[in-house]
Amino acid sequence: MNDAYIYQLSDLRKAYHHPVGELEVLKGVSLLVRHGESVAVTGPSGVGKTTLLHVLGLLDEPTSGTIFLDGVNVRDLGEKEKAKIRNQRIGFVFQFFQLLPEFSALENVSMPGLIAGNDIKELRSKSEQLLIDVGLVDRLSHRPGELSGGEQQRVAIARALVMDPDVILADEPTGNLDPESGAEIEKILRDLNLNRKTSLIVVTHKEALAKTMDRRVTLCAGRIEELQ
Repeated sequence: MNDAYIYQLSDLRKAYHHPVGELEVLKGVSLLVRHGESVAVTGPSGVGKTTLLHVLGLLDEPTSGTIFLDGVNVRDLGEKEKAKIRNQRIGFVFQFFQLLPEFSALENVSMPGLIAGNDIKELRSKSEQLLIDVGLVDRLSHRPGELSGGEQQRVAIARALVMDPDVILADEPTGNLDPESGAEIEKILRDLNLNRKTSLIVVTHKEALAKTMDRRVTLCAGRIEELQ
């Protein structure tokens, strides 16, 4: 495997079984993503963009095909190994934030590190700094319900970064935000990609966001087409 790539996908297929028949969503997706590269995944609703992101994030198992993450065939790994990769090497940013409502911003950011058993004092210091970095110095103790949508997404981004992941997977990260907040989140994501050299894969319907990425691909009829 070529070590220049964080992801190497070959002929990935994903089908779902329904009483009326099998629905094939991914129909032979092949894709290479370089270390530190930013990629926008576009396409109409319902073509499998989120399914692809879930497969990349090891949240869903493809029906067939191969997926290498940094040279490792993840389909050969057990569930404990996959869970460790999800926790430590992949950062997730979702459209609806997925924060734990009973915990503060600081606690939400720290959660992946707590799951991994990291030193609590060091983890707290790192989580605080990440929240400061995304502009939430005055919101450390606030719970999600006390934050705006844009602020909640900043917390989610800080949480995605706390384990220093190799890649960030973002699913419509600005789709639930007003235009001003969305533009701020887009800038934060792009700056993090450029400054940290973390690979960034973003599913988006927004043309403006797609144009800021290094490369853009589209899902069409269950397959990838390169647009730029």
